[in-house]
Amino acid sequence: MNASIIRSALFVPATRPERIPKALASGADAVIVDLEDAVADNLKAEARANLDSFLASHPDARVLVRINAPQHPQQAADIELCARYAGVAGVLLPKVETAEQVAAVAACGKPVWPIIESALGLQALPSIAAADGVERLSFGALDLGLDLGLASGTAAAGRILDQARYAILLHSTLAQLAPPLDSVFPDIGNTQGLAQVVSDARDMGFGGLLCIHPRQVAVVHDTLMPDSQELDWAQRVLAAGASGEGVFVVDGQMVDAPVIGHARRLLQRAGQPVG
Repeated sequence: MNASIIRSALFVPATRPERIPKALASGADAVIVDLEDAVADNLKAEARANLDSFLASHPDARVLVRINAPQHPQQAADIELCARYAGVAGVLLPKVETAEQVAAVAACGKPVWPIIESALGLQALPSIAAADGVERLSFGALDLGLDLGLASGTAAAGRILDQARYAILLHSTLAQLAPPLDSVFPDIGNTQGLAQVVSDARDMGFGGLLCIHPRQVAVVHDTLMPDSQELDWAQRVLAAGASGEGVFVVDGQMVDAPVIGHARRLLQRAGQPVG
């Protein structure tokens, strides 16, 4: 699992452990075994036991784990499980609202991905992003929208959520975190809508998307992949920049340091060497 280039992070419920190997084979950059929203309260202990058994029997597997929220009575047991296994590559902390809640999870020695899902979490974003152990941020559009009183799915709600995206991107950059991931897209069959959401997230500076179904993974990856013309342009920019000149021209356009940086990012997104 590459900590810096994660385009897709696919959820799989811990109540369905037979799906974990399928998720790992889906092509997703990361697999998140979910102990939280996808698991009813009366099944929490069973779900944790399923994950424990899977990790013990698959020592080479690498997964992320979404644990229960800070106020949930099962969270401490979730954290203890994550701490015991090298196969847990990181912990998603839902409904986070303070840096202290991040610290309690980071104590297990795993990278933490806080998920912003409330007005309080959004307000505390500067301290959450700067907390020790945080690797990248994400957010839950549905929960955040509910807390803010938004009409889900409307253009007006989208405008407010874009302000949350801006804040997450801003504080990710200030804290030098890995690129954040956008919220899940719940309409599994709407591949065109998913592609538009991913395209918007890409253009906003997000690294990718949280996914809820394996069929979403290919759409996310295809949408994030620069096209052949973009890659050709990026390669020519870097080739021209190898001369050491501070400012030069490619295709009639001035190229300076920010443009070179954009060319590098395009090649990195495509998994190509940047020299």
